[in-house]
Amino acid sequence: MKFGLTLLPEGSSWDQVLSVAKAADEMDTFDSVWSGDHFIATGGDDLNAGRFEAWTLLTAVAQATRRVRVGVLVSAMVNRHPAVTANMAATLDAVSNGRFELGLGAGWKEEEFSPYGIELGTVKERFDRFEEGLEVIDSLLTNEYTTFSGKYYQLTEARCEPKPIQKPRVPFVMGGSGEKRTLPLVARFADHWNFPPVHRAGPGGARLPQTIPHLSLDSLNQAKDVLAAECQKIGRDPRDILISTTVRARDGLGVLAEQAEMFHGAGVDRLIIAPVGHNPDDLEAIAKTVDPFLD
Repeated sequence: MKFGLTLLPEGSSWDQVLSVAKAADEMDTFDSVWSGDHFIATGGDDLNAGRFEAWTLLTAVAQATRRVRVGVLVSAMVNRHPAVTANMAATLDAVSNGRFELGLGAGWKEEEFSPYGIELGTVKERFDRFEEGLEVIDSLLTNEYTTFSGKYYQLTEARCEPKPIQKPRVPFVMGGSGEKRTLPLVARFADHWNFPPVHRAGPGGARLPQTIPHLSLDSLNQAKDVLAAECQKIGRDPRDILISTTVRARDGLGVLAEQAEMFHGAGVDRLIIAPVGHNPDDLEAIAKTVDPFLD
């Protein structure tokens, strides 16, 4: 199993984020660093804390590192026109010398979008727009010209040049486990599927260590079966899709070790770990905890 690390770009300084990214780059344990694409704080104790914009942050991280892959997990399609996203992805792939992974999603949390006047729409509208956007980005990153006529996006002889360093394009990362829309789209477009973590609630709704082993594995295996069936429909080998999930180091190193062992045995290819705070020294303890499961 491989291990990635989230950079936690909220409630922090650039120097803090950079120090964690550079420390991860120097350690063989971690193969990738990630940032969510949000405009407001989404975790921690202070939801009013500031947050760095993901794409700009990752571009700077890519220039400051030499080995780890850099990825956005994930960008809501509504945040940017897919033609803008495609050109940004191609540019960041060049800046990182072919180390970029493009996470894409439909968007789900209304509170993130309404303050900016961004209309998220109904669940059906989100996924209809998401599907169109995936087609547009895929075409722009692989074809010389793209003409597309959809409900949400229209392009005529559009270009995205230069193309990414990675061929045939940058890897698409998609999260979620919805059987009606998400997993069929993962089968069609994704190179990397991020299975959403399962949380359990304690007294008063407080979050406890995030996975219930049996529930997590049952949910994962069910989703994998659905994904395999969707791949079979279109003649794709599901083994071509890397599987990851996300866990939190702040739940304790003992829980992290349990989760790493559990997901390693379940065939998860990459575990993406949210570190404790912004202290690069914490990475040593995390690495020692998960190194037994490193492939």
